[in-house]
Amino acid sequence: MESDPDLERRFDAFVNGYRDRAVGMAWRLLGGDASAAEDVAQEAFARAHRGLARFRDEAKLSTWFYRILLNEVRRHQRWWVLRGSRTDDRDPDAIEDPRAAAPRPDPALRRRIGDAIAALPRGQREAFVLVHLEGFTLAEAASATGRAVGTMKSHLHRALASLRHRLADLAKEETR
Repeated sequence: MESDPDLERRFDAFVNGYRDRAVGMAWRLLGGDASAAEDVAQEAFARAHRGLARFRDEAKLSTWFYRILLNEVRRHQRWWVLRGSRTDDRDPDAIEDPRAAAPRPDPALRRRIGDAIAALPRGQREAFVLVHLEGFTLAEAASATGRAVGTMKSHLHRALASLRHRLADLAKEETR
C-alpha cells in the first residue's frame, strides 16, 4: 500500500478529476436535483477521504469511490422518503446537468425521459444510469453497486424494457 502522503496526493488528484462526473452521476440518480447532487457528491468525497486509510489497492480508486457515492445517493433517497418530501415539481428548464454542454432536447421531452428513468426501481435505475449514461462496463457497474454482473444484466434488461414501454409513443411519433 502507498504511504499516506502518496495516497493523499492521489486522492486530491482524483477529486479534481472526478468531481464533475460524480456530481453528474448523482444528479442523474437523484432525478435532476442539482443542489442535492452537489451535497451528495461532497459528502461522498468527505466519506471517502475519512476512509482513505482503509482503502486497499485491490480495486481502482474510482470503483471504490463510486460505491461510496451510490451509498450516499441511497442514503439521501431514504432521507427524502422518511421526510416525505420530493422535488418532482421542479421546472424542467431549471434542471441543469452539470456536465451538459451539447444542445438539449425539448424540455417536455427531457421531463418525460427523466420521469421515466426516475420511475424505475432503484436497481434498474442504477444499472441504466451507470451503463448507459455514465459509460461504465457491466463489470464496473456491478463492482460499484456490489451486485453480481448477472444481476446487473438483468436489471439493465428490465430497465430497457420498461423504458421502451413507457416511452413507446415517442418512437411511434418519430416514425410518422
